[in-house]
Amino acid sequence: MIAFVAAVLTACSETHEEETEFANWQERNDAFFSTIYAKAVAESDNGNKSWKVIKAFSKNNSSNAITSNPTDYIVVEVLKNGDSNSRPTLATDSASVHYRGNLMPTESYAAGYQFDTSWIGDYNLAAMTPSRFKVGDLVTGFSTALMNMNLGDRWKVYIPYELGYGTTEKTGIPAYSTLIFDITLVNSWPKRIDK
Repeated sequence: MIAFVAAVLTACSETHEEETEFANWQERNDAFFSTIYAKAVAESDNGNKSWKVIKAFSKNNSSNAITSNPTDYIVVEVLKNGDSNSRPTLATDSASVHYRGNLMPTESYAAGYQFDTSWIGDYNLAAMTPSRFKVGDLVTGFSTALMNMNLGDRWKVYIPYELGYGTTEKTGIPAYSTLIFDITLVNSWPKRIDK
């Protein structure tokens, strides 16, 4: 009986901590992404090529001008430039990538809760094995990043929840979550067409 009571109290404590950790989650994510977006626009306007604001491929691309709706864009911090002569990656392509996904920073997770990764330990290209994806099958923000990267690029990508999982909760990812990915594009190739 004592063990049962202890288990119930522990479960209640964990539930309370989680509720506190993710309290006002939508508002906090809106504020977080707005701050990152404003920083990227300011840095880009000042000629800093390490920051980019890229319109989602699924949005009207008739103009590349920055619009008043930040959630139409992903924000990119360039960590390493790759081969600028590589062929563009298309939505119909497959790609091999290294990636690590985190939520926005919180009190318990200074770097943001890590919900997925393709590597364990330190970032070491010699020891890492990339994952392979069909580009168009990923969330819009991740696909948009891959379609704008060169082979060998390493980017930190901030994806507003509207271009991520939106208002839907996924395992380990609360609804309304800004997604932060460390992505390296290793390779991409066209979809094979059988004749």
